[in-house]
Amino acid sequence: MDRPGGALTMVRYLLTRAGYAVAVVWLAYTFTFVAIELLPSDPITVYLSRISEGSTVDPTLVEAMKQYYGFDRPLPLRYLNQLWLLGHGNFGYSLNAARPVTERIGEVIAPTVTLAVSALTVALLLAASVVTVAVLATNATVRSLTRSVPALFSAIPTFWLGLVALQVLSFQLGVMTIFPDGSLLSQIVPAVVLGIPLSAPFTQVLLKSVDTAYQQPYVSVARAKGATERQVFFTHVVKAAAAPGLTMIGLATGTLLTGTVVTETVFSRSGVGKVLEEAVSRQDVALVQGFVLLSAVIFVTINLVVDLIYPLLDPRVTAVPRRKLAAGSANELTIGSAVPVPAVAAVPGQPTRSPS
Repeated sequence: MDRPGGALTMVRYLLTRAGYAVAVVWLAYTFTFVAIELLPSDPITVYLSRISEGSTVDPTLVEAMKQYYGFDRPLPLRYLNQLWLLGHGNFGYSLNAARPVTERIGEVIAPTVTLAVSALTVALLLAASVVTVAVLATNATVRSLTRSVPALFSAIPTFWLGLVALQVLSFQLGVMTIFPDGSLLSQIVPAVVLGIPLSAPFTQVLLKSVDTAYQQPYVSVARAKGATERQVFFTHVVKAAAAPGLTMIGLATGTLLTGTVVTETVFSRSGVGKVLEEAVSRQDVALVQGFVLLSAVIFVTINLVVDLIYPLLDPRVTAVPRRKLAAGSANELTIGSAVPVPAVAAVPGQPTRSPS
């Protein structure tokens, strides 16, 4: 039976996480707005100077465009107006693309999402494979070497790995074209290149969680009942170690977004990376701002989903008193998007040896 007030505690937890998500998006918008205002020139002047190719720009045209796009309004009014438009899904107008920012982003978001999801899948499969070998391998040397894999993967730059893959597969072996041609290999290779460095934090967290889970009394009980090491690992340990790994998905979102842009540039893929590169080089402020806000929305959305799923895996999250949510405590381990997750503390009993 649920304890009294359990439903109220869950509702308070959900509202708190949703409030944090809204605050992060608002701060991202505010910081972006302030950064744009600190630029030496406004977007209208920059755009007209670029298309005029050094010739004198008619001041009347500049003022007319500023008035049309609202840059003649006072700063506070412009801030509130843009905030109101953003609340209704209007990210502004891209002068260089000659269309609304939402339309331009909508044209290229699908390939980027496909690459990101594929890379995340590769990272999770790699992490699961490494952890399984590091725990269940019968050879101690293999287990020790496998535990060094996360450090190796994290040290590999994404752009370098992409260039090496192109050099080997395209120029030396000739099995893949430089530019995407829709083949299976041209889809898989960028995902693997992005997924390898991304798998490192997943693997490190899962290995630590597995080691902690092996110290718990239920492992001794399972072994005493005759369970094999494989049964103990897949039936008991994996479930206990899954929650921190889930949190890492939220933490890795920023790395995934950045890596997607770099990977698309290296492999000449159409997507957010190429359009963002053009927007920065052409100083398309509205489009750059749109991408920044879109990244913030994606980041907080994924972290919010993780925060909402976490209590299903570990109900103790919502049982932490509010004062501890703010200050933390000695027996908590903060993992993920500021969600204090109670660490799996050692329970009195006979300790068991970790397979590491």
